[in-house]
Amino acid sequence: MPASAEGLPRPAGTAAPSRDRWRTKADFLLSVVGFAVDLGNVWRFPYICYQNGGGAFLIPYALMAVFGGVPLFYMELALGQFHRVGAIPIWKHICPIFKGIGFAICIIGLYVSFYYNTIIAWALYYLYSSFTTTLPWTSCTNPWNTPNCTSYFGKSNVTWTKGSTSPAEEFYMRRVLVLQNSQGLDEVGGIRWHLLLCLFLIFTIVYFSLWKGVKTSGKVVWVTATLPYVVLLILLIRGTTLPGAWRGIVFYLQPNWEKLRSTAVWVDAAAQIFFSLGPGFGVLLALASYNPFNNNCYRDALATSVINCLTSFLSGFVIFTVLGYMAEMRGVEVEDVAKDKGPSLLFITYPEAISNMVGSTFFAILFFLMMITLGLDSTFGGLEAVITAIMDEYPHLLAKRREQFVLGLITVSFLGSLATLTNGGSYIVKLLEEFGAGCSILAVVLLEAVAVSWFYGIQQFCSDVKSMLGFTPGIYWQVCWVAISPAFLAFIIISSLLDQPPLTLFDYQYPAWSISAGHLIGASSFLCIPVYMAYKLVWTPGSLKQRLAVCLRPEKSKGELPLETVGVAPASALTCPTSREA
Repeated sequence: MPASAEGLPRPAGTAAPSRDRWRTKADFLLSVVGFAVDLGNVWRFPYICYQNGGGAFLIPYALMAVFGGVPLFYMELALGQFHRVGAIPIWKHICPIFKGIGFAICIIGLYVSFYYNTIIAWALYYLYSSFTTTLPWTSCTNPWNTPNCTSYFGKSNVTWTKGSTSPAEEFYMRRVLVLQNSQGLDEVGGIRWHLLLCLFLIFTIVYFSLWKGVKTSGKVVWVTATLPYVVLLILLIRGTTLPGAWRGIVFYLQPNWEKLRSTAVWVDAAAQIFFSLGPGFGVLLALASYNPFNNNCYRDALATSVINCLTSFLSGFVIFTVLGYMAEMRGVEVEDVAKDKGPSLLFITYPEAISNMVGSTFFAILFFLMMITLGLDSTFGGLEAVITAIMDEYPHLLAKRREQFVLGLITVSFLGSLATLTNGGSYIVKLLEEFGAGCSILAVVLLEAVAVSWFYGIQQFCSDVKSMLGFTPGIYWQVCWVAISPAFLAFIIISSLLDQPPLTLFDYQYPAWSISAGHLIGASSFLCIPVYMAYKLVWTPGSLKQRLAVCLRPEKSKGELPLETVGVAPASALTCPTSREA
């Protein structure tokens, strides 16, 4: 039987020895951190924290992380490292009937690439616009401004009213997005060519970072994963020196214990931790599949999860010191400044504050560089998950054609993004963000946890982990994998489906047909799972009982010999057997 690079017998479920490897351990860790820490850490966590009780929100957030997010994060790293294949072929070594999960993950990854890179393109356009002595979102004298534009910084005789709009808001909505030329989803208008160029540059960077595999992306993340932390610290130091910063910090952390009685707070905490850490997207499987067999993925899971959560917490201070400053300048409450969530917090609120700081050009360049690098890291991970899954599923076709395949995938993602570049493109971005990877990804994670813990068997999985790390996961991890984490996921999914508020963006109410289209988008990926189950049962020969036995039992890898044939005593710790203890 072939041996692994470490001299150990290679498990039957692993890929060939020619598989790429990370150049260094740091490349892997930075790639995982870069994927998990994204734009959502900068805007979503601070807003969700403030909305759900400030400091009190940290209690459900920590509980959901400890009992839900981190265990599944650990599970995916261990699965990827042990089986050394992507999200599609891994299921033949676990439970073949669930292979549709891998296809669902790839479709979700494509949907995310359709809108997420557009947000990075917005940031790139802002970066380009920042290379000027006077930032274009500072004044109300530009061609795109309206009579409602109100610039209040440095002026004592200006009154801010409910009808007022800031220069930063009008720059974002009327110059970057050009929403005034769209009537909504019924009439999205033409493509914005300056955004098309920005998106093309973003995808060009992504292609040349991924085309050669982890050997190139592992080098790029040394910049894209570390630069955001340098920028965050610089912005935090600057933010704490602004007048009124303390108001934002108090507002951010002041506990509202009454909020903890609301089910919605616990749902938000669970959703935030799952979407932040990112199990279910196939990225952790893909990245870990390039690790050495005996790498300590347990320690990696703990370290990167803690870094992710602390980054979210740190981002809250960076954002809310600036919101406190803006409230001080406007003469309003912090709550009135922080009413907007989503990308608008990054493209309106923070740029507006930066434009009125000393050295505004410098801080604007830093901020948008940080946004671009945060976004690129997550894009690398998301597309690498799709690339690894498909190439491992069809190695005979794609093994020697990675560069061409990556180019084809990037082209598909670019073409799929064109609709988001229209005058009404931001409405499409919101729709894809809401439905492209909403309940569908949570359902995928739930089925993944059930398939591994209940069908593959928690004892077999723990045996696999022991063969890599030398120790068996404790009872805490096993209980989380079998019961607690799936229960949390089911709780989020059911609560989200029962409580669906109207979808709005910038006072635009989404029409009923668009909500139906959104549900179809979400269902289109999840349907891969039951469709593949039906296909597998129909095309597997034998009686129904025999078919189920074959579909639920891990397959032997072609070209691998059983351990007995090479004189090695069989052990569940070193094999992915065709039968196992339940």
